Amino acid sequence: MLRRIETAGRDKVVQIFMFKSEGASKLRALTGDRGGEQLPRQHGPWYAVGVVSEDKKPPHNLDRGVVEQAIGSQGFLLYRLKAESTGA
Repeated sequence: MLRRIETAGRDKVVQIFMFKSEGASKLRALTGDRGGEQLPRQHGPWYAVGVVSEDKKPPHNLDRGVVEQAIGSQGFLLYRLKAESTGA
């Protein structure tokens, strides 16, 4: 079953593309835009690092509904990776 979101009164299939920022090493983005054209330029350049298929969960336990809502309203969702713990 394909995931769909409502955008401007119509349904749209959401395929989620994952990107990594070169400008901010821990910054990541999820977008429905294969080329990352809608991602904020101030944090770029952006590099594609993967795709989340319609039947898979987004990375890092992100809720797919929240991700799809952000993509539908803003075109993308940004998130930061946690700093790695050094261990004792």
